[in-house]
Amino acid sequence: MDALAVILEGPERLALRSLELNRAEAGDVVVEVVWSGISSGTEKLLWSGQMPAFPGMGYPLVPGYESVGRIVDAGSDVRGRIGDWVFVPGANCYQKARGLFGGTASHVVVPSARALPVPERLGADGVLCALAATALHAINGGTAPDLIIGHGVLGRLLARITIAMGAPAPTVWETSEQRRAGAAGYAVTTPDADDRRDYSAIYDASGDADIFDALIRRLGKGGEITLAGFYSSRINFAFPAAFMKEAKLRIAAEWQPSDMDGTRALIESGKLNLGGLVSNLRPAEEALDAYPQAFGDPNCLKMVLDWSNAQ
Repeated sequence: MDALAVILEGPERLALRSLELNRAEAGDVVVEVVWSGISSGTEKLLWSGQMPAFPGMGYPLVPGYESVGRIVDAGSDVRGRIGDWVFVPGANCYQKARGLFGGTASHVVVPSARALPVPERLGADGVLCALAATALHAINGGTAPDLIIGHGVLGRLLARITIAMGAPAPTVWETSEQRRAGAAGYAVTTPDADDRRDYSAIYDASGDADIFDALIRRLGKGGEITLAGFYSSRINFAFPAAFMKEAKLRIAAEWQPSDMDGTRALIESGKLNLGGLVSNLRPAEEALDAYPQAFGDPNCLKMVLDWSNAQ
């Protein structure tokens, strides 16, 4: 079986072409992808060639780990799943391309356990389930944030989930004027307009490796900084200020299946709304233009590709 796939052949070298898929084994499912998201964090690093050394890294590769669609075929052990609407956090199913992420294709073959049920009614917003689970994983590992750095999609999800879990509404810092709109029940401001120096839990969703001295100055005694983004550069900070504050540093890793379950429960209960975060929808055939826009247009909050008519 072949699939139309986005392929990164090297830094800033993108193609859209057919790839042969691995044959589905007894425990595998075949998913017909309808929507796939473009990550402006990890995928931007792959696109620019700035991605740090990572197991499985190399070109050519199929990017993407935010795909939703329907199971259209399955191996003998999981035939009962045909028809399920699922989220796919990437795939490694291509004959002639790496699948380090692997979700941006018209069809993917994955083990049944990696095809996670999500509500079909979410439509294109369903691609956000992984980022929401990432935000929930970060919060579950520590104290809910009272300050969030960055009002991109991850920052907004951190704020929304904090409120959904019953914690006080956090403050969000955003230096880009285009990104300050869209708050839902919390305040967005700039660092210069915020005088607080006693935050107890600061979550950085900016991916800026040079921000930590500024954040440490804003901590209260014994406060904690959580790294919720992904950083391509070394993280450095001056020790004396951190020493005086008895600061703690925590790194939030990737989400786990239990975090997806928790995310789905928040959505189903009505406490978490994913609406208003997908800003741009483009047909998959326009992927060669969609990727540069996703990475370079400050008004593009989240780009999603529509595979429903992909040939």
